[in-house]
Amino acid sequence: MLLPLLKFFGRLIASTPEPILRAVAAGLGDFIFFFLPRRRRLILSNLHHAFPEKPAAWHRTIGRESCRRLIETGLLSLATPYLDATRWRVILTASPELLAVHARHARDPAPTLICSPHIAYWEAQTAQPLVVPGTFPEFGIIYRPLDNPATDTFVKVSRERFGMKLLSRKEGFAEALKILRRRGLVGVLFDQNAGLQGALTTLFGRVCSTTELPGLMAEKFNARVVALFPRRRAFWRVEIGAADIAHDGSGAAVTLGLNRWLEALLSRDDDLCASWLWAHNRWRNQDMPARRLRLEAKRDLLGADLAARGLPALPRRTRVWVRLPNWLGDVVIALPLLRALRASRPDAEITLVGKKQFLPLLESWDVADRYHALPPQGLGYFFHFRKLRHEFPDVWLLFTNSLRGDLEARLTGCRQRFGLVRPGKSRPLLSHAYRVPADFDERTHHQLELWENFLRHFGLNAPPDRTPLQSKTENRKSRIALIPGSENTPAKRWPVPHWRALIEALPDERFILLGTATDRAITTAVAEGFSPDRVENLAGKTDLPAFVAQLRAARLLVTNDTGGMHLANALGVPLLALFGPTNPVRTGPVFSGPARILQPPGCPPTGGSDLADLTPATVAAALRELLPCTLS
Repeated sequence: MLLPLLKFFGRLIASTPEPILRAVAAGLGDFIFFFLPRRRRLILSNLHHAFPEKPAAWHRTIGRESCRRLIETGLLSLATPYLDATRWRVILTASPELLAVHARHARDPAPTLICSPHIAYWEAQTAQPLVVPGTFPEFGIIYRPLDNPATDTFVKVSRERFGMKLLSRKEGFAEALKILRRRGLVGVLFDQNAGLQGALTTLFGRVCSTTELPGLMAEKFNARVVALFPRRRAFWRVEIGAADIAHDGSGAAVTLGLNRWLEALLSRDDDLCASWLWAHNRWRNQDMPARRLRLEAKRDLLGADLAARGLPALPRRTRVWVRLPNWLGDVVIALPLLRALRASRPDAEITLVGKKQFLPLLESWDVADRYHALPPQGLGYFFHFRKLRHEFPDVWLLFTNSLRGDLEARLTGCRQRFGLVRPGKSRPLLSHAYRVPADFDERTHHQLELWENFLRHFGLNAPPDRTPLQSKTENRKSRIALIPGSENTPAKRWPVPHWRALIEALPDERFILLGTATDRAITTAVAEGFSPDRVENLAGKTDLPAFVAQLRAARLLVTNDTGGMHLANALGVPLLALFGPTNPVRTGPVFSGPARILQPPGCPPTGGSDLADLTPATVAAALRELLPCTLS
């Protein structure tokens, strides 16, 4: 059924006047651009990534024209079997550069690789013998055959009738190698979507998997490498351009040189840029969900690519947005994985999305490139995320578990929205989910482990980095910090009398009380009767940067199960963490700095006891054991 349809439409198109075909191509191209939203977004995203410095209007103009030229190419491909040599000589012309390539080959025959990118009208190159004077050399083109044998034979015969020879990839490359041995020309379509069989390279700063076939053949035969490209002059009017690709004889140099040549070609010529097929995902190899968070292919040429371009590190052009948790402690727990993400995808531009008050802290971590504050609650909250569609995030990692967070991600238009789903729950707005195994008991595993499993499901291949953010240099006069409050759960608070008894048990030490404004009543009760020089109450008087500064200066911290506990642990501050009803196995400190967890007598490791049963004498004894370790 397919072959009769191809013949019918091919004859119809070949006999239709060009003004009608121009109108059809423009209409269908505009339909793709304006009425296929997923395809339109892919086009604009590709252009925005490749040319972020260009205005949105330029992206739209190039994208729209690219869709029209895609249809023009399709119409010409269908009509090709029914266009005679006279018609082809009207359609096709040879550039001076192409004529020079063939003249050189006539004078000095040598194995030659002809490499073509996915630029509109690429099939027009099979009519080259009609526009190149003299005896046309032996020229074979490697192509991917169609699945239908009858249709494939029909297409093959129609492309070979002017003297070119099509070489099926399914039959291997033996015939292509014979042509090169006979000093002929072999054409290869090179692209940046070679999957795991390609080589990791960059194109417009983004990591891709480029086919190595041209490079391997060029290296084997020390072949010349020529890039051939169609230049659209008007509707169904094409000039074949050519350019020599300089290389040192190695396959890697050819592979990398072709990508650099293509970038330069499209960057300096808007008309040629509009002919590239922006509707295709050339970076798809690094877009697969199962390996989204790592770089993988058969070979890694990134080091050589950077050296050839004179770059010290990979450009960060893959846009990874991370929706952070809403609680400070959970944000700190995620830090080792944010570091792992940076190591696993060094090409990622990481944007952290979180509460505004966390931004100074996040910036000081230096684990991301951008920081985006959540907008104020209100009518414009979700409209704010809708406006982020113009930033074209590639992937959105959700450490939250709420419908609100999922809706935020969905409204940005991000195609890949990754989150975890617990048994019996549903998160329909995610595009891809890590489903927590039914036998995974979260009470006996740390939250960090669960999140690590989540990210590894999507390709993370670097371990969490638990190194504290700084190594402390302590002195005897620095104070002991105490966090007696706990903003979200009163049961997590060690009783005020216990805190006072602890201070009294250490008469030679000076203390500082830290916390939020809501903790002020608790810290005031703890500090009552002590001199300000001995017990300074700063709860509610510090913003987050000042709070961090006080923790950094502390000799040691004694704390309830709070966000401040995790923050001090991340800073490398030695700490005693007091756990009673909550579960230290799941939410305990994660960094490798000195930390000791204390629980009431008889308390299960996973928590569940009254924190009041943990006596001041027990805490004071543990504190005395830890204090000598804090001295420089």
